[in-house]
Amino acid sequence: MKMKAIGFKQSLPITEADSFIAFDTDKPTPEGYELLVKIEAISVNPVDFKVRQNAAKDTILDTPKIIGWDASGTVEAVGNKTSKFKVGDQVYYAGDITKAGCNAEYQVIDERIVGKKPESLTHAQAAAMPLTTLTAYESLFDRIKVNTETDKGKSVLILAGAGGVGSIAIQLAKKLTNLTVIATASREDSAQWCKDLGADFVVNHHHLKSELETIGHPEVHYILDFVDLEGYWELATDIVKPQGHIVSITGSSKPLDLNLLKNKSVSFSYEYMYTRSLYTTEDMERQHDILNKIAELLDAGTLKSTLTTTLKGFTVDNLKEAHRLQESGKSIGKTVITY
Repeated sequence: MKMKAIGFKQSLPITEADSFIAFDTDKPTPEGYELLVKIEAISVNPVDFKVRQNAAKDTILDTPKIIGWDASGTVEAVGNKTSKFKVGDQVYYAGDITKAGCNAEYQVIDERIVGKKPESLTHAQAAAMPLTTLTAYESLFDRIKVNTETDKGKSVLILAGAGGVGSIAIQLAKKLTNLTVIATASREDSAQWCKDLGADFVVNHHHLKSELETIGHPEVHYILDFVDLEGYWELATDIVKPQGHIVSITGSSKPLDLNLLKNKSVSFSYEYMYTRSLYTTEDMERQHDILNKIAELLDAGTLKSTLTTTLKGFTVDNLKEAHRLQESGKSIGKTVITY
C-alpha cells in the first residue's frame, strides 16, 4: 500500500520549486517496539531546515529524503514487542533523527520515545510540543539537574525566550521550579510573549549585560542557550555565577575556550534531544515518561501549547511556508501543519 510523502532530493533554497517535492512511497510496517502512526498534524523546528539545507548539498539523492520531527496522530498498528500503546490510541512524539521523518501520511516510531497525546489538546496543539518540550525539560532536569528545594531563589537566563524551545523552557522553569526566570527578547511582541508565558524579567539581548544589571541580576546561576553559543560564549562565561551551569543546544563552529570556566568552577553541558534514540541509551524510555508527564501538565492547565501559526493541509506549499517562517529567525512560538 502506498502513502503520500513530501521530501527533497537536493539541498536547495526554500524559494526553489524543487526544495520540496510530493511523491508516493510504501506505507511502512511496524516491527518490534514500533508503532505505525496515522499522522494528523506536524510542526517544524530549526533542525528541519538545517537538515534540508545540508543533507544533499553536493549530490542528488536517488529517492527523496523525508524529514520532520514533531507529530501527533493515531496508532494504526503495533509491532510484536510493544506494550505501551494499542491501536486507536492518540499519541505525540518528536521522532528519531536516524529514521524517516513525519512529513508523510504515516510513520513508524519506537514507542519508547512516544507519549500519550494530551486529551484536552487538538492534534495541532499537541504537535507543537514534543521536540521543544523534551529539549527544555532535559536541559533543566537532566543536564543542570535543578532541584526545586535546594535551588529555590536561584536565577536562570533563557537566551531566545520567544523561540520554540524558549517558550516551553520559560513555562517549565516558572511552573515546576522555584527559579527566577529571565528571558531575552528584542521586539515588543516577542517580549510580551515571554511575559505572558511567565518570565519574571525580559531583557534585550542587544544590551544584555547592562539590562541584567538594571534588574538586579548582574550574574545568573544558570544559562540556557537556545540561539548562538559561539556568539554568546564570552559573555555567558562572564555573567554566570561561580559554580553555575551553562547548557547549550546550538553548538559551535570553532573550539570553545573552556578555560573561561575554570576559576568559577562552572559546569557546561550540551543538550541534544536525539541522544537517547540515536544511541538507544539504557534510559531511552525516559522520553516516553517525560512526554506523559507533560501531557498531564497540559491537561491540568499548568502548561499551555506554544502553537502560534496553523497551516491547513499537508502540501508542498505549506511545508515551504513553515520552513520559510523558521528560517526568518523571527517566528514566535511554533508553526504547525494540519492534515
